[in-house]
Amino acid sequence: MGEEWPALRMFRDLLTSGGGDRSLLEATVAAARTGSPLVGALPEEEVRRHVRAMVRAALTALGHGGEIGEEDLAAAGRLGADRARQGVPVAALLDGFQAGRSQVIRLVIERGRAAGLPADDLLEGMTRIDAITTQLEHRMVHAHRITELEMARTTRDSAVQRLRQLLHGEPAGPPLDPGRTYHCVVSEVSDPAMAQRLEPGLAGSGLCGLVDGRLAALVTRPPALPDAAPLLVISPAAPPSAIPELYGLCRRALQAAGTQGRTGLCRLTDLALVTATAAEPELGRLLAADLLGALDPGEVFHHDLVTTALAYLDHGGRVEPTATALHVHPNTVKYRVRRLQELTGRPLTGPGGGAVTHTAQWWWALRTWPGDR
Repeated sequence: MGEEWPALRMFRDLLTSGGGDRSLLEATVAAARTGSPLVGALPEEEVRRHVRAMVRAALTALGHGGEIGEEDLAAAGRLGADRARQGVPVAALLDGFQAGRSQVIRLVIERGRAAGLPADDLLEGMTRIDAITTQLEHRMVHAHRITELEMARTTRDSAVQRLRQLLHGEPAGPPLDPGRTYHCVVSEVSDPAMAQRLEPGLAGSGLCGLVDGRLAALVTRPPALPDAAPLLVISPAAPPSAIPELYGLCRRALQAAGTQGRTGLCRLTDLALVTATAAEPELGRLLAADLLGALDPGEVFHHDLVTTALAYLDHGGRVEPTATALHVHPNTVKYRVRRLQELTGRPLTGPGGGAVTHTAQWWWALRTWPGDR
């Protein structure tokens, strides 16, 4: 085994060349999310958290004669168990894992050839890497199946399965009371440990659990949550027949609100505009180009103008609250708004008959422009 160490370390160096461990990590994350739609539906950081552990395990084994330590195997087990709790089937989990493994093999071949590695050495290295990833895969699948069996034996997880069916519009028994109304709640929480801490505040008045990789709930009244709670979106109360559609809207609103850095419990109706505009990014880019085409993304001052104008609209066109929010003098707000209108040749406020549409279009363009650099 000792004589194999230099060769294995060489393959480790090949994998971490051209950008280091981060280059390998990000390429593997992208491959896993693309290779499995259900894995891709999870928050990207959640996928990255587990892929980072798998990549670290593989690289460590390559540096230690191909031997995988129990700690690294345990990390693979945690990945399998977490995906089971998140409702990701083992087939979808394997699709993502295999796509990530294929990405690693491609990197070995590309970089090995570029380094002039003999074909026999390259084949030997791929064989060793495949053996390492196979061990990780076996532990991952085993933990997934054990967790699924444990979940199937508990009353709590049968309730989670029922919740999944209700949110997806599938037959579920017993059905919800058609004479009552329910709020749909969807959160950005995907970590099972964090979800477990939040569940008491959600499950007290309804069903709660991880659905499609995120903590979700059906409740009869808005929940009481801690001030430092992560982002959650809650729908208006609605009859059971409307739940699947509301669930889809809450998920889209969650994604849109996440780009704003919001936290805590947010009402779906308060996110209506940002959700609708996020669904049509190309239209937003066209609008930004039309209204703000005179601005230069390379000019810091132009970014100040856009930030100020957006805050000005968000504060109802009032100078004092805008200045307070931006920590600038009111005269600075007035100057920047006037300068933006001079550069674009358009007023921020529209005629009485079309004022709402005019303001909404400006708001959309201003929100889109900074990200369209």
